[in-house]
Amino acid sequence: MTTTLPAFTPEVRQRTAALYAKLKNHIPEVEWALTAPIIDEIRRLKTQKNALVLAHNYMTPDIFHGVADIVGDSLALAREAARAKADIIVMCGVHFMAETVKILNPEAKVLIADLEAGCSLADSITPEDVAGLRRRYPGAPVVTYVNTSAAVKAASDICCTSGNALQVVESLESDEVIFIPDRYLARNIARQTKKTIRIWEGACEVHEKFTPQDLDQMRHDYPGVTIMAHPECPPEVVQAADYAGSTAQMIRFVQDKHPSRVALITECSMSDNVAVQFTGIDFIRPCNLCPHMKKITLPKILDTLENESPEVTVDPQFIEPARRAIERMLAVQAG
Repeated sequence: MTTTLPAFTPEVRQRTAALYAKLKNHIPEVEWALTAPIIDEIRRLKTQKNALVLAHNYMTPDIFHGVADIVGDSLALAREAARAKADIIVMCGVHFMAETVKILNPEAKVLIADLEAGCSLADSITPEDVAGLRRRYPGAPVVTYVNTSAAVKAASDICCTSGNALQVVESLESDEVIFIPDRYLARNIARQTKKTIRIWEGACEVHEKFTPQDLDQMRHDYPGVTIMAHPECPPEVVQAADYAGSTAQMIRFVQDKHPSRVALITECSMSDNVAVQFTGIDFIRPCNLCPHMKKITLPKILDTLENESPEVTVDPQFIEPARRAIERMLAVQAG
């Protein structure tokens, strides 16, 4: 890690003043004195090294609003990664997202601030498991959620995100589909299609914790709240919500409907980031933290850019088949 962090000089204060005006309700002034110099230095290094920072919606506001050039859900970040022209791309998210960037943009040097920023879904399945599912359900195409390793993507027919999973499933000619690895997303999709969905029993350690009782308590404590659930939540949670969708779809709903009070049933930094954008809305913050996403911090990002390490690579044997599966996904119109 960087041993000496930059100082909060008057020049740094001036350069970051507009950003702090945006974030002052989310970052205390005493914390900003430590945060602003790191943001300022990261921005300088990005220009110097022709680097691009991609940040998932689950990053903390100092990263999401402070240093990211492109933000979004997995689908949006994948699309942007495919057309990025930077020499260096820093993925502020988890490891499978950085792999996806490398697959779609192999000429760029892809960095992640912590190689141990993993994912319970990605860890739940292997290429050998996919081969076993193909033997069990011969002829059924394999739809792989992007929350998987490059090796698993390479073993699949097409990828999907929570934003376009239904469209991907419906785009296939087969009446039977193997959907991996998230059992809850698979079951939520199965409720919306006539196709037979074969399910793998993986789950997101953040979203599976939410219960219908949590939503009942929110409605009791916060009358009039609009509850939106991510489709990685259990089906009974999704059914109890007012709206279900990917993180990008949640943001569009808030923008279009502008409800007065909102609860986003997903990783809790999502609410923090959206609240910065929509200052007139009361955001209730049910908080299940992703321990992997939270491994990515501003000091680590600074260290990563300074040293251009750790770098994310993908075994060459997986790049082409994984890219085909991802590009098939990108060709499907998201909902």
